[in-house]
Amino acid sequence: MFDFFLSPATAHNVWFVILLTGVVTYITRSAGHVVLARFKNLHPRVEAALEAVPGAVLVTIVLLPALINGPVEVLAMLAALIASFRLSPIAVLAVGMAIVIGGRALGF
Repeated sequence: MFDFFLSPATAHNVWFVILLTGVVTYITRSAGHVVLARFKNLHPRVEAALEAVPGAVLVTIVLLPALINGPVEVLAMLAALIASFRLSPIAVLAVGMAIVIGGRALGF
């Protein structure tokens, strides 16, 4: 039934996977909202844990490629970490990107 997943990528496969990913993402986000909307007050620890999720996901996505690619990416991550204590998220992103772009332009 799902043999086309094993075949080389075609336009049909790619669009199906994009659509399926979108549907699953929508369902999980909607379900989370429905579940949390049932509670009037959340415990402060639960709120803190939920606020930490985006950062944890970002680190999970970025850490391995940064460690595999080289020292410039690690330097950018450390600089962004330090900048995140004082700057807005957009500024932190700009700091990290500037370091990676500059490092690659210099040949690192």
